[in-house]
Amino acid sequence: MGRYLARRLLIAVPSLLGISVVLFAVLAMAPGDPFGELASNPNVPPEVGAALRAKFGLDDPIALRYLRWLSAMLHGDWGFSFVSRMDVDTLILQRLPATLFIIGSSQVLALLIALPVGVFSAVRPYSIFDHIANLLAFIGFSLPPFFTGLLFILLFSIYLDWLPFVYRTDISGSGWHWYWEQFKQSAMPVAVLALLQAASWTRYVRSSVLEVSRLDYVTTARAKGLPERVVVIKHIVRNALIPVVTLVALQMPALFGGAIVTEQIFRIPGIGSLLISSILANDTPVIMAVTFVLACLVILFNLLADVLYGWLDPRIAYR
Repeated sequence: MGRYLARRLLIAVPSLLGISVVLFAVLAMAPGDPFGELASNPNVPPEVGAALRAKFGLDDPIALRYLRWLSAMLHGDWGFSFVSRMDVDTLILQRLPATLFIIGSSQVLALLIALPVGVFSAVRPYSIFDHIANLLAFIGFSLPPFFTGLLFILLFSIYLDWLPFVYRTDISGSGWHWYWEQFKQSAMPVAVLALLQAASWTRYVRSSVLEVSRLDYVTTARAKGLPERVVVIKHIVRNALIPVVTLVALQMPALFGGAIVTEQIFRIPGIGSLLISSILANDTPVIMAVTFVLACLVILFNLLADVLYGWLDPRIAYR
């Protein structure tokens, strides 16, 4: 296992370098100037804008700027935000907890819904429960997050006045009151992301369980007289989860993209809203850092999926 992980991490290094080159080149050649407002402002002397561009090396060749950025990243310097006037790593660390909390909670809720519903639908195919679950699943992944978010706001915030529709980071108080307020303001964004993922994962779980249920070793296990619960849990579900693990692991980085919409709707001060505001302001250091982190997450969760394969399927050996 250790040699396998070390080899995969070494393979990830050139992949990350290639991704960083492409990202940096695209952002460098993209239209827009982070100091464009200074150039159009008559109250700011032209030499001020020129001095800022020289300080941050924006007029240097792209290759030189990339090498400078790579060297700084290796030393733990993620750059300086032109808009927020602070270090990029500090800015990201300020926004990261809210995003991780919303995404992590939504994925736990999605799994708690998708696994039992998908398994029970496959164990009782074409039953009333299966038909209802399939109908709700089709509705769930057909509705985009922005529509579901607005629908939740209209229902639970405006009509019923149960939940706040603006996420706040300055909630006062402590103890149970603070946890209750956090739960109320997080309920809708977590539900929006969870329902979208749960609908998709339920279909995958059902399909995978149905496929495994038809295999010969499952028939043999039933012929031996094993209880149906043991057959389902030990022989069917564990093997059926292998393709589901691939889906969940590979969709985790994409959730940050889906969180962008959700964070904009509920005004969550997370990574998604930071990326949108940085794109609108041409804040290239922040854009580069956030997109590079997402690329690292793709490689990390691919590695995590491969490791989980070996745990779920003993036939897989790490070599």
